[in-house]
Amino acid sequence: MRIALTGASGFIGAALARRFAQRGDEVTALMRTSSRRDHVEGHIDRMVVGPQDDRDAFAPLLDDADVLVHNSVDWKLLKEDRLKEHYDSNLAASLELIDEAAKRNIHIVYMSSVAVHHHMLDDWNGRIDHQHPTRPGNHYGALKAAVESHLWSCHATSGLTFSAIRPAAVYGQDPRIQRTIGYPILRAVSGGKPFERAGGGKFIHVEDVASATLAAADRRDGEPGIYHLAELYARWCDWAELACELLDTRVEIDRSSPEHPKNQFELTQLEDRLGIRLDRGLDGIREHLAELLERMREADLI
Repeated sequence: MRIALTGASGFIGAALARRFAQRGDEVTALMRTSSRRDHVEGHIDRMVVGPQDDRDAFAPLLDDADVLVHNSVDWKLLKEDRLKEHYDSNLAASLELIDEAAKRNIHIVYMSSVAVHHHMLDDWNGRIDHQHPTRPGNHYGALKAAVESHLWSCHATSGLTFSAIRPAAVYGQDPRIQRTIGYPILRAVSGGKPFERAGGGKFIHVEDVASATLAAADRRDGEPGIYHLAELYARWCDWAELACELLDTRVEIDRSSPEHPKNQFELTQLEDRLGIRLDRGLDGIREHLAELLERMREADLI
């Protein structure tokens, strides 16, 4: 298949490009002029240069494509509260790209997020499935929910087939090492400082995100699918304890955060329809931190 991929130079996008190429697919990537490219060389068959809101880039991106994987987002606009630009670049441009793909009968895999959920209903008894309404709590979640709604509209009006992938916090080896989840934790623990970060979150490994995306790309003739990717809940103190274990040291750690979350995401759709089973557990985080620690030592960052 030919895959049209946005956000190919980013953490998740680079993993997607690699995995698609490894199984023999051809990848057309939309990349900004300023994007780093060395880590995706050999995985991209065609490159279309331009920002995600460059409407003139949509046609060459989608030429001959069987699947569009829309993975890009301009985080800078959100972080700097440049909302009008955010609405145009992240929202309006996404809707127009989807419309163009729908005209060409191109199957879409949309990289959404569990951030579409914030106000979770008691009627679900803490087990949030694909039928729970989207009630986001920030502009990022609202963006993802809005694009998902547009996908449903296109499905109803033109028969567009699509899947929406909703990852939680994604860990794995980011090519830009300082952005890797766990980097500041290893630095803090190695410095012997008390670790006081409270809270935690739900996590998923980037390779599992890629596996789900590839499987969703293959469902070109199926019903639309919504897939939550949130394998485990872990507190930041759990991360710190694993870091101490790997560094063979001890620091004072704030363990006051709840051991269990109020809500969990239901994963039966992921297993039943995509054949993806998530089972890394805390061992996955431990292996991730061990690999990250080796990278940091090689780069003299710890």
